[in-house]
This record gives sequence, structure tokens and C-alpha cells, in this order.
Amino acid sequence: MCIHHLWFSDIDYDTKGTLIKWNPAVKTAEDRSKLWEALLDDRIDVVATDHAPHLLNEKDNVYTKAPSGGPLVQHALPAMLEKYHDGTISLEKIVEKMCHNPAKLFQIKKRGFIREGHFADLAVVDLNNTWNVSKENIAYKCGWSPFEGYAFKSKISHTFVNGHLAYENGKFSETRNAERLTFDR
Repeated sequence: MCIHHLWFSDIDYDTKGTLIKWNPAVKTAEDRSKLWEALLDDRIDVVATDHAPHLLNEKDNVYTKAPSGGPLVQHALPAMLEKYHDGTISLEKIVEKMCHNPAKLFQIKKRGFIREGHFADLAVVDLNNTWNVSKENIAYKCGWSPFEGYAFKSKISHTFVNGHLAYENGKFSETRNAERLTFDR
């Protein structure tokens, strides 16, 4: 399940147009509600993104000619945390769907949990730090987000990859400490 199907509905095409063109397409508010129901009762295991950061000039086209997909990695967690704030989902369920279950489903070694011996892939979040998504704070190289203009209540302050500080308050580390994923398959 991708975050955009849990967030947008066909009503948003009026203001977002092809910026929210995905495959499969964003559907009705009733469809979105049923997806939430399936997520919360565990018929859907994972919340992810299809992160496809097309350039604006590619998306600025008639619907049939615009590519599907959009940039979502930066805003997926803040978007899910909005649903925590409005009482739709618990923090524990967000962690389960976005961290634990992907690691279990894909049998990724030493990832997805805070445990001794596991890689420390962590996001530090201030649940009470409202910020507005704007061109000035978008980290995507494509330079846009379908969330532009939205005020999120929670802000990621730090991100650690393999235990190394990769992001701190709007600044990315120049040091690359990535390691390839390994699997128990």
C-alpha cells in the first residue's frame, strides 16, 4: 500500500491534477476509507511509496501523457503521523507497517527493528513541531511535492543510517555510510 492512496482522493485532481497521477490511480474517498480499514485490520501489511520523482515539466502534461508516480519518500512519515494526530492510527501501527513488516516480508537481515546487533536505521521525530512543505525545504532533486502547501504537525529532526547521522535539521551529511542490504532467503 502506498501512502498516496491513503492520503489523496479523486477530489484532489481538481487542485493537484497530474501531480497525483499514479498507477493504480488515486480513487474515491470511499475507496481510501476502505484501504485504511484494510490497513488497520492487517489485511494490508506494509505502507510504502512508489517514489518516482518525475520533473515538473514531465508531469505538466495532459493526463494521458503525464508519467505516473511522484516524489514521496521525504513526506511519507510526516503524512502518516498526521493520521496519528487525528486518531486514525497508532504510532506502534505506523512502525509496524513502515519498519517491522517490510523487514519481515522481504526477510532483510538485521533491519526494521531496534535490537542489539541490528543496524541502527532511525528517524528522530518531534511530534509537536509544525512545518509547512514548500519549495525551500523540499529535498527531492525534482524540486516539487504533492504535499506543497501542507502544514505537517510532526517534523523529522535527525535520520541515522547504519548508526551514522545522515540528516540533521535540514542538512544532509556529506559522508556516505550506506551498506548493502542482505537477506535471509
